[in-house]
Amino acid sequence: MDRRTAIITGASSGLGHECARALLHRDASWHVVLAVRDRERGQAAAERLGQPERCSVLSADLASLSSVRRFIADYRDQDLPPARALICNAAVQVISGTRRTEDGHELTFGVNHLGHFALVQGLLEQLARPARIIVVSSGTHDPAKRTGMPVPRYASADRLALAEGESEEPIAKLGRRRYTTSKLCNVLFAYELERRLGEGRAGVTVNVFDPGLMPGSGLGRDYSRAQRFVWRFVLPLLRVLPRVHSPRASGRHLAALADDGRYEGVSGRYFEGLRAVRSSLDSYDRDKAADLWQTSEQLLASG
Repeated sequence: MDRRTAIITGASSGLGHECARALLHRDASWHVVLAVRDRERGQAAAERLGQPERCSVLSADLASLSSVRRFIADYRDQDLPPARALICNAAVQVISGTRRTEDGHELTFGVNHLGHFALVQGLLEQLARPARIIVVSSGTHDPAKRTGMPVPRYASADRLALAEGESEEPIAKLGRRRYTTSKLCNVLFAYELERRLGEGRAGVTVNVFDPGLMPGSGLGRDYSRAQRFVWRFVLPLLRVLPRVHSPRASGRHLAALADDGRYEGVSGRYFEGLRAVRSSLDSYDRDKAADLWQTSEQLLASG
């Protein structure tokens, strides 16, 4: 049996944890690296998966570029099966005020986009071909979907990183807009990466995954007490509706994109669950993608 490794960010809970569970159950050849901010929580998560011998827990705080670099070095030193999947899943939504990463970047942009950009750049040469990279985005990146979230506003990546030139609006709404804009950045980044890797011809495919609305996930951690109650206990009742899913159901879909033979060689696509659809109009804007890539490279060089 050819053993292989999948690296999953944000794997101590929610979607990332359920994706790890699904991969371990899909095929005995998978070893999973839980890339987590809190190592103790990661170890507990590995135990909950029931197969700790097939899990490795490594620290990766996406709000710190130095932490991402340490993760890359630590991963290189592990005696693990070849890496065949990299799943960029971790995300934050901050609605209580402007917070910044260790490197001084606005936190939502820093974690949801820049930390993953740094991780992918550092791991690309360590991926064994063929390999799959999956970037988790959200339907909230698309204004046409009318999700109830503020629509993204992308003027430049530099402004997003500095949190400058933003409109005057309530801080909670601004925080949600930063989140939807970061999810647009996820799609722009994935498409640009796919182009730079030769649209799958270099042996690495890149796709985007939209898990749908997942009430009860960790994205509500910055909500008020009343909002957290609704998020955790009331909104999950809506899972009977289309596009509202449990983390476990979406985790199975995400694992399938990383493992299933149906998606071998498929690249540059946006998946709602397991269905390939068009993403937002702005997500295909190559000028925005180039600006995001160039600015991200500059931020890594200075960080």
